[in-house]
Amino acid sequence: MSLIRVYVRALGFLAPEKGLTAILVAAGGVIAMVLVYEQVLFGRVVDALAKNTDAMPYIIQWAVLGLFGILAGVVVAVMADRLAHRQRLAAMRTAFERSITLPISYHAEIGTGAVVRTIVAGADTLFSTWLSFLREQTTAAIGILFLVPTALWMNWRLAALLGVLAVVYAVLNALVVYRTSEGQAAVERHHITVAGRVGDVIGNVTVVQSYTRLAAEMNALRSLMAQLLAAQYPVLTWWGLLTILTRSASTVTMVAVFAIGSMLASKGEATVGEIVSFVGFSQLLIGKLDQLSGFVTRIFMNAPTLGSYFRLLDTELAIVERPDARPIENVQGNVRFENVSFRYGPGSQGVFELDFEARAGATVALVGPTGSGKTTTLALLQRLRDPEGGRITVDGNDIREVTLESLRRSIAVVFQDAGLFNRPIAENIRVGRPEATDEEVLEAARMAEATEFISQKPGAYDFVVGERGLSLSGGERQRIAIARAILKSAPILILDEATSALDTETEGKIKRALDTLRQGRTTLIIAHRLSTVADADLILVFDKGRIVERGTFRSLVSNGDLFARLVAEGDFHQPSEEADATEQSDSG
Repeated sequence: MSLIRVYVRALGFLAPEKGLTAILVAAGGVIAMVLVYEQVLFGRVVDALAKNTDAMPYIIQWAVLGLFGILAGVVVAVMADRLAHRQRLAAMRTAFERSITLPISYHAEIGTGAVVRTIVAGADTLFSTWLSFLREQTTAAIGILFLVPTALWMNWRLAALLGVLAVVYAVLNALVVYRTSEGQAAVERHHITVAGRVGDVIGNVTVVQSYTRLAAEMNALRSLMAQLLAAQYPVLTWWGLLTILTRSASTVTMVAVFAIGSMLASKGEATVGEIVSFVGFSQLLIGKLDQLSGFVTRIFMNAPTLGSYFRLLDTELAIVERPDARPIENVQGNVRFENVSFRYGPGSQGVFELDFEARAGATVALVGPTGSGKTTTLALLQRLRDPEGGRITVDGNDIREVTLESLRRSIAVVFQDAGLFNRPIAENIRVGRPEATDEEVLEAARMAEATEFISQKPGAYDFVVGERGLSLSGGERQRIAIARAILKSAPILILDEATSALDTETEGKIKRALDTLRQGRTTLIIAHRLSTVADADLILVFDKGRIVERGTFRSLVSNGDLFARLVAEGDFHQPSEEADATEQSDSG
């Protein structure tokens, strides 16, 4: 994306408040003209004093304009700051809302740390760009445009010197931008890499500490930072050189104004007041060119950051709701897969020609080796992905024709990873149904056999569970997740290894709660425990993305095929085999 396109798109975010933006731009233009005219008045005061005439009218005009400029500058600065802050939060909210609608594959590829940096750095950069535009850039640009004809009207010879200064500034800036464009893009890539690494390490800090990788991860981060600095230094050198060159040009211009002005004054072709005015013009021009030069520097250096932000906003959604999608209501829970296929990219991973029905109120277990397509199947049901062939229906409704909100409201999920927020226990449970009463939250916790351990936590239901629930044991996290699903009370229930982190005694209690919850609800289970799948109404055996067997537990074992081999080889575990280990986890 070109520099101009980035800048124009950044300013486009001010459109929701275009009226106020236009007023601030106009006010900035008036302030710029006042600053130019002040230099004219300064020269006239000097000429009046030199000729021993009345200078008071000019002094009064100068004082009035100066006071107006000060007051207008304060108003513009305050209003521009407030506008930029409002839009900064709006930009952050827009990027956040976009990011949480993007597929899991996007976050897996980019990384949490990089996404967070893109959102925060992008919004901060937009803020500084808007503030600079409203406070400085408009005033500087209009000031220069007004200064040029004023200077030509007063003395074209001295005006030519200012023209040379402006050309030198423009040429030097263009040269530096050209020489550093690729380098600055590389700098932003290094920033994103560093942010991604930091997020990755902090997100897995337990692993880092357990495997004594503190030194290794710190050294790796130092190496990435060294690469960032190696890319940053050449860019900084060029922009530092530009500062010196432009300052030198402005100094030469000031000396030239005095030298040529004195020669013209000796010939009667310029007055002392005009020379004084042009000294003021040159200082004003230098200041405005410095502002524009600083703006060019900032927008150039920030362009890669804004580019990353815009790419986030432009990322296409994997799942798009149809314009005519309708909400699905009064869901009974009859789920049907009709010849459904989905492939991950060009490889052989995916699911193929899935055809089965989970009748309302029935329990269907999905079993099979790791990577056989079980999780993908249930992701398709939730429309986290869309099938490439076939269709999925709920109560006869193609799920692509109903609203995502109503579909997902009809499905409660308990994941293998509980997925808790760094919030109080009650708030984590209430994720299932935000409008639930305190009594309903307590009842859901009771059904999930979570009341006892919650009551022992400091603050009970107000206890903050930590990031991803790390202040709780595995079993405690899972019971809160189950309470959340119980509270949602959706007609379709998905259990993805929902009891994997529970000891035998707790699993028995949860199983009773889930048995009660499953009554009248369609339940789809991914599990590796015999106790979980043994009483399923239908077991689907997956292998390489296809359903290779189906039937009840007893019939599949008697067939002697893949399911029977999985049971015989221990791929399905009796609860007692895990009791000791999970009891230790649950107590920790």
